[in-house]
Amino acid sequence: MWLYVIKRLLQGIVTVWFIATATFFAMHNVPGDPLLNDRAVTEAIRANLEAKYGLDQPIGTQYLIYLRNLSQGDFGISFTQENREVNDIIREHFPVSAILGILAVVFAAAGGVLFGALTALYRNRLPDYIIMFLVILGISVPSFVVAALSQLTLVTLNSAVGTTVLPVAGWGTILHMLVPAMVLGLGTMAYLTRLMRSSMLEVISSDFVRTAKSKGVPPARIFAKHQLRNAILPVITVLGPAIAAITTGGFVVELVFAIPGLGRYFVQAVQQLDYTVIMGTTVFYGAFLVFMVIVVDVLYGFIDPRVRLE
Repeated sequence: MWLYVIKRLLQGIVTVWFIATATFFAMHNVPGDPLLNDRAVTEAIRANLEAKYGLDQPIGTQYLIYLRNLSQGDFGISFTQENREVNDIIREHFPVSAILGILAVVFAAAGGVLFGALTALYRNRLPDYIIMFLVILGISVPSFVVAALSQLTLVTLNSAVGTTVLPVAGWGTILHMLVPAMVLGLGTMAYLTRLMRSSMLEVISSDFVRTAKSKGVPPARIFAKHQLRNAILPVITVLGPAIAAITTGGFVVELVFAIPGLGRYFVQAVQQLDYTVIMGTTVFYGAFLVFMVIVVDVLYGFIDPRVRLE
């Protein structure tokens, strides 16, 4: 077991190194100059900044400096935000994205398991048709469209009631989080619903379920102990990457709802060619995704006793 964990950790480190390397060389091939802004108004200041960040060195030397700083957990200093380190940006704003992501994951997982089980139990009947139609909409419609329609609905609702039932934008209370979390988790919930439906249909027709029915086991117990427990395993497998994807992928939702999360600063960094912020947040996102995949792989051996990690 421990040998498997160590092996997966080493694979994760290699993956993060590859992400960091690809990000470094990609950013150095992007047209533009990160120091062409108000901070580098004179040649002397520009020279000092180049020396500080190693931009006056050959590309190979810059890469070694980058890896050395990265191994020490130092992502550098923002080129556009004065006296602000990338580590501080991640430390201050990732918790906001994480809270929003956790709520979205809870919404997506609960809805996906529930609706997926219902569509399998009522296969080829009205509930199945309605839910699968909504699932197709959830997968097909882009998140920015759903976010804009959600805001329009909130504005209409608040105007009709004459008071603020749910805030249209902003951050601070649980009411600010509800609609953005549902919008962010909608696509994942639709995907999990389809996955749960397929898995549930396979389990329903299995031999052990037929045996339980022949022994007179109550339907509720068969559903909870045999069908749901076994059908949910594929959902758990993809839940780790889904958690990382939701937590780190709410760029559009954070922008539309004016949420001060890390994704919002990543988009601003791309617009302003803030190389250190782009590289730092990309590596952080990649490492978080790799970590979640490893955690799910390890936990899967405890969740399903049929799995033995060698």
